[in-house]
Amino acid sequence: MATRTSPGYSEASIKVLKGLEPVQQRPGMYTSTVNPLHIVQEVIDNGADEALAGHARRIEVTQHADGSVSVFDDGRGIPVGLHPVEGVPVVELVFTQLHAGGKFDKLDDTAAYRFSGGLHGVGVSVTNALARRLEVEVHRDGQAATLAFAQGVTQAPLALRPLARGEWRSGTRVRVWPDAKYFDSMALPAAELQQLLRSKAVLLPGLEVSLQVEKSGETQRWRFDDGLRGYLREALGAADVLLEFDGAGDAGATLDGFARGEGAAWCVAFSADGALLRESYVNLIPTRAGGTHEAGLREGLFQAVKGFIELHALTPKGVKLLPEDVFSRASFVLSAKVLDPQFQGQMKERLNSRDAVRLVAGLVRPALELWLGEHVEQGRALAELVIAQAQSRQRAALKVERRRGSGIAVLPGKLTDCESRDTSRNELFLVEGDSAGGSAKMGRDKEFQAVLPLRGKVLNAWEVDRDRLFANQEIHDIAVAIGVDPHAADAGVDLSTLRYRRICILSDADVDGSHIQVLLLTLFFRHFPRLVERGHVYVARPPLYRVDAAARGRKPAAKLYALDDGELAAIVDRLRQDGARDGSWSVSRFKGLGEMSAEQLWETTLNPDTRRLLPVCVGDVGVDATVALFTQLMGKGEAQARRQLMEAYGDAVEADI
Repeated sequence: MATRTSPGYSEASIKVLKGLEPVQQRPGMYTSTVNPLHIVQEVIDNGADEALAGHARRIEVTQHADGSVSVFDDGRGIPVGLHPVEGVPVVELVFTQLHAGGKFDKLDDTAAYRFSGGLHGVGVSVTNALARRLEVEVHRDGQAATLAFAQGVTQAPLALRPLARGEWRSGTRVRVWPDAKYFDSMALPAAELQQLLRSKAVLLPGLEVSLQVEKSGETQRWRFDDGLRGYLREALGAADVLLEFDGAGDAGATLDGFARGEGAAWCVAFSADGALLRESYVNLIPTRAGGTHEAGLREGLFQAVKGFIELHALTPKGVKLLPEDVFSRASFVLSAKVLDPQFQGQMKERLNSRDAVRLVAGLVRPALELWLGEHVEQGRALAELVIAQAQSRQRAALKVERRRGSGIAVLPGKLTDCESRDTSRNELFLVEGDSAGGSAKMGRDKEFQAVLPLRGKVLNAWEVDRDRLFANQEIHDIAVAIGVDPHAADAGVDLSTLRYRRICILSDADVDGSHIQVLLLTLFFRHFPRLVERGHVYVARPPLYRVDAAARGRKPAAKLYALDDGELAAIVDRLRQDGARDGSWSVSRFKGLGEMSAEQLWETTLNPDTRRLLPVCVGDVGVDATVALFTQLMGKGEAQARRQLMEAYGDAVEADI
């Protein structure tokens, strides 16, 4: 049989990107391209890592009048000698090679950066790649070394000279000129930069951080010798703080499964009213979107306060405490140290490491239990605040409980409902198949999670008239379960009858599961558009692989989950970095949700602290373009258009069939 070769496509068509070219071609994969703050932060973080390791006492940032930014730290200075394998100066490697750095050796107790926020060695090399010019000056071992780059390429060999009298003896100064072609705006957001620098001083007591702006001549300095407590008190100002609790702990010394040095420091303040401050960090990196370490703090606070209330029999009849009752009036600053943190994306704004929940909760809970035992009166005042929050929440839930006049809709028999009446918290999972539905029913939190199993694929509802929708049993059951009739809110009608805050589509991680997702999204976008518009529809992301890893070093045996092939490769790489031998782990693939046990389904897909839940919304293309795309993909008369689409892009699809 003869084969047809596409014209112009041959072996020579395959291009291998070298050095920093991947960053320059797709900068958005490595950093934020809104403005250059993140590439400047990469340099600042390196100085902070030196302070964290105990070798730097100052970080100085200067915004120059020509638009460049320089960062100085008085640490040890980047090594300038030749790399034993690569044969080029180490300082040049750091700025010109992806995945080159001193932050990989996490298991060695003497490693320079065991708890650095940098994971992949792409930090300052990304800064260099997206700068039209970058200059480095290093002082160490009695020598001054200078090196310059343009567009990520070394301009001249490393230059060395003896240090003159009066020069700073050790440290690194990096000056970067961001390249405007990679960023939407060249203006650094002043408030975010100041917050970033202030946070370094907060998390490293005794470190002095300064920011000088040449155009205005203004200089700001931050230093917090009292650390988290001093910062939180300053931030809350004159607020009436009911109770303040701080502490720190080394999980490696108190909890099984953690390495020496892993732990957390925290300061929490409870107040009856006023604005709240909530900031969290992992290895000095600000996690603006929170993550599993914040979930651990919430869990630790809740269990300790709940235990105190139960011990002293303070709970009124009919009141059931929830974590948000304790957390709703808590301000906090949390700093976690995690040996091998897993972040969501290169921006590192959210921590995904599942062990961080147990790490922080395991430190906070016993510390707060001891503190409450020693400060009983303050504990009683906190208990009154928490109980008042619970009572207020329950009263609000009763007000929005759905009541229908004459005929109360009978809920579908397949629906396993939740116990809570708090519609602002409840969740409904639309699950593919009875088998997966059974696991979801056993694995869920029955307090606020409901499950509705679906039999097979629902009807393609794109061109179905609204009056004929209920002829389909599955669509009828979905509408009755969520408490909203199709198109009921088209004219801006209040959605007070909605029974669940989140409606989550949960299907297998394969082609059939994706098809079911598309059919359900078609139903919601076409016939329940206000649910999509107001952010009530979500897609749950179950993992495709499970990796059973044997114990390695101080890390115990573990079950790791991967969403796709990319995450599987990253897990395998991390196991090798941890010292695991090839073949010491096994990889199993889930054929479907029905193969998961209830415990696995809870841990990976249902637990709010560790799951992947994607909100569904209309993207940047807008409503009209989205409608046109749905019509092309789901319309009955669009077969020719779909065929053209497949002919144009079919060879680019990697289908898992």
